[in-house]
Amino acid sequence: MKLVSRLFSPLMPRAALLALALNCGAAYADEYAAVEKLIQSGQTALALEQLEPKIQQEPRDPQWRFLQGVAQMNAGQRDDATATFEKLVQEYPELPEPYNNLAVLYAQNNQLEKASRALQDAVRANPGYATAYENLGDIYIRLAEQSLSKASSLAPTQQARLQPKISSLRLLVTRAQPAAAAAPAAAAPAAPAAAPDAKK
Repeated sequence: MKLVSRLFSPLMPRAALLALALNCGAAYADEYAAVEKLIQSGQTALALEQLEPKIQQEPRDPQWRFLQGVAQMNAGQRDDATATFEKLVQEYPELPEPYNNLAVLYAQNNQLEKASRALQDAVRANPGYATAYENLGDIYIRLAEQSLSKASSLAPTQQARLQPKISSLRLLVTRAQPAAAAAPAAAAPAAPAAAPDAKK
């Protein structure tokens, strides 16, 4: 699955984007990019340290909080990251990226049904969000493998028929994993989303 490290939603109203652009200049973009660079270079502790005052100054800013969730994920603070993204999807249901990253966290905990629902919410928020569709496909493959494995254990006489299907699905999952491992640091957790661009 793909993690997203940047927040951008084409659904944000133009008036809101204009207001944000007038209030935030290049300095904001530079600060944001600097923290994002820290996360991508693996300096998550420093990134989280720098994010704390930004979030205190602008507690309703989804970009800083989204970056906080990405940094928490990369630092292995999965419970904190889950809480951060859950709060973001409650407050900003129009942003697909927090749903995507939440789905990645759920999938890492083998909560595949919850991951599927989060990705479906991401697609509802932005029907053109390819990363969510890709991740949803990965979840469906894992769910199919689980279902067929369960069927095989419940009906041992059907194992000869089911085993080729299970093997094919496992091969798909195995082939997808090296690609995820080669992804950059901010996207490593399996396909989380990038930060929402609420302040462009």
